[in-house]
Amino acid sequence: MSLFASLIAGAVACGTKAEAPKVLVLYYSQSSNTKTVAEEFAKRMGADLEEITPVEPYAGTYQEVIERSRKERGLKVLPKVNPLSSVISSYDIIFLGYPVWFGTYALPVASLLDSIDLSGKKVVPFCTFGSGGLSTSSRDLAARFPDAEILPGYGVRAARIEAAPQEIDTFLKAGGFIEGDFTPLEEFPEQHAVSEEEAAIFDAAVGDYPMIHAKASEVSSRAIPGGTEYLFTAVDLPREGVPQQPGREFKVYVNAIEGQAPEFTQVVR
Repeated sequence: MSLFASLIAGAVACGTKAEAPKVLVLYYSQSSNTKTVAEEFAKRMGADLEEITPVEPYAGTYQEVIERSRKERGLKVLPKVNPLSSVISSYDIIFLGYPVWFGTYALPVASLLDSIDLSGKKVVPFCTFGSGGLSTSSRDLAARFPDAEILPGYGVRAARIEAAPQEIDTFLKAGGFIEGDFTPLEEFPEQHAVSEEEAAIFDAAVGDYPMIHAKASEVSSRAIPGGTEYLFTAVDLPREGVPQQPGREFKVYVNAIEGQAPEFTQVVR
């Protein structure tokens, strides 16, 4: 049974009028990547769509945006955002989208969350990022709204934004938000020590990404359409002049599609 069907069945069981759940796709986008994802979600579900807009937009280069947000975080100051036209209380499901900044949802989203109440709502996080942040930002949402139901979310690297439409289609079908056939993925099996071949796949996937300097230690894999998905356990390696924690373990997901170079899809720290 789809999520929508189960919500309708619950309403009937409670003696209320059966209506399709109302869905809002609410998002903040700084460089249009999250907007692209949000519009795809709204189109697929026929949902309402609204953008979160700061009173003073984040403008300038990537580095200028980072410096402004770093300063705001240091001062514990949130940017003011414009009021929403949507009435949050009238929706059953909120898809909440954002770019990941400093490991969690961007500051304009944090600002908005201070002025709305998601208690009792089903919330689906979705995000765009350089390397990861879906799991950490989802945990932060759950801590911020303990009375909301934070459902499994969707995240995509900005470098892979062209993969979003197909991934979103599968995500929505797997989650019961839309009807349609999809191929369920098997669970990853127990990890084992990486072979030379598997280590080479890891190195090829992360080698040109400057924020990862690590060695794969363990791995498991599963079949996906067109190839193989790997789940690596990696260990940070020391780098001169870069503050980090050598020896810290983290997870890296890598897709190896036939005929294409391996690419990592997300990092989970």
